[in-house]
Amino acid sequence: MAIANPVFNETTKKIKVHVEDPLASEKICMAVIDKFNRYNISSGKQIVLLCIGTDRSTGDCLGPLVGSKLVCKNNNFFELYGNLDQPVHAGNLTDCLDEINKKYPNPFIIALDACLGSVDNIGQISISEGALKPGAGVNKSLPPVGHIHITGIVNVGGFMEYLVLQNTRLNLVMKMADAIANGLSKVAVEYSKGKVWSC
Repeated sequence: MAIANPVFNETTKKIKVHVEDPLASEKICMAVIDKFNRYNISSGKQIVLLCIGTDRSTGDCLGPLVGSKLVCKNNNFFELYGNLDQPVHAGNLTDCLDEINKKYPNPFIIALDACLGSVDNIGQISISEGALKPGAGVNKSLPPVGHIHITGIVNVGGFMEYLVLQNTRLNLVMKMADAIANGLSKVAVEYSKGKVWSC
């Protein structure tokens, strides 16, 4: 059965959390569980977490860092694709999506990636409904992916994006990866207990 799109308004379509918020992980957990509830995701549904990015660029390693942190936490809740050992990036994204679609019948996909934005939004983590368009910030044409997506604004966009990503502070990316991985770990714990309403 296909996953139906939820009914939403503009106030619930995107949830933003700043990495410096002491409750960032809890808010990320609540936002993801809210999205699960809006899509009527049952406990038996295959949930794929697609962590996009590369460890060859400091700014673009947010996805692989989150993937590796979840591997270290012995995550069994998400079907995990993308980590520091085996990153999912522009060169293999299409093949990875083909593999996911062959392996899992109609999975619910969460896409996760770093992005660039305005200076005021650096450090902001967004949990949004709909597909992620990876590579858009660096003018790459890649297939949109995900029923929902999580993005972290790691630096300023608009000019020399590749250079900006290369010169992004690892400290910020690590903090964001910790917040996201901890939030998703809480989702796994709470969802497996059936407590899909709180974190």
